[in-house]
Amino acid sequence: MIDDTDFTGKNVLVVGGSSGIGNGIAHAFCARGAAVHVWGTRADPADYDAADGSDLSGLGYTCVDVSDPDAIEAAPQPFARLDVLVLCQGTVVYKRGEFEREGWDKVIAVNLDSVMHCARKFKPQLLETKGSVTIVSSVSGFKANVGNPAYAASKAAAISLTKTLGQAWGPEGIRVNGLAPGLVDTKLTKVTTQHPERLAGALATIPQRRLGSPGDMGVAAVFLASPLAAYVTGHTLVVDGGLSL
Repeated sequence: MIDDTDFTGKNVLVVGGSSGIGNGIAHAFCARGAAVHVWGTRADPADYDAADGSDLSGLGYTCVDVSDPDAIEAAPQPFARLDVLVLCQGTVVYKRGEFEREGWDKVIAVNLDSVMHCARKFKPQLLETKGSVTIVSSVSGFKANVGNPAYAASKAAAISLTKTLGQAWGPEGIRVNGLAPGLVDTKLTKVTTQHPERLAGALATIPQRRLGSPGDMGVAAVFLASPLAAYVTGHTLVVDGGLSL
């Protein structure tokens, strides 16, 4: 029997893999035999709280401030060989803070600039393995998001970057694809999920009538990095329970 999702012997780096969607992705690869390392923002793995969706058991960890390009360049490469790079870093500023320069710059630095900086940093390793990159964006990149202009713009740009890198790096043997989650139950979405009326309103717009989970995103990321998606390039896979229909 062929198991196209067996990642035994493969090395995976998940930037933003310390909690939430990224953590779900990290554990999805780990469960399928991969050696997985994550980048996060806290000094020590012990600083993370399971209540915030963090489980670093079985994962390597490095603290890297991806909003700082110099920190990205200085960060040690976790593996001598890298097969899969997942770029899942992200932030958001609520209460219309993204309409101000500080909020705008903060979100763009993490959600867009660092994605390119990280992809560029690890490209040489991925060339050696003919590896893959998955850029995690959001369904917000396909539509307006009235309270979060930087978040929506950065995710739209990430979707465009996925297409461009897919086209540019495909001839060199690197597959670049994207993953656009819908409403997933993480610490970033508590502004909705912890308010019953808001949550009910949100669920009413999702045909499956449930929130997504980090695990849902994890198996989608595994698919994109696996041989099952060998002829998929530059595509952003929407995983939203039908929210964007």
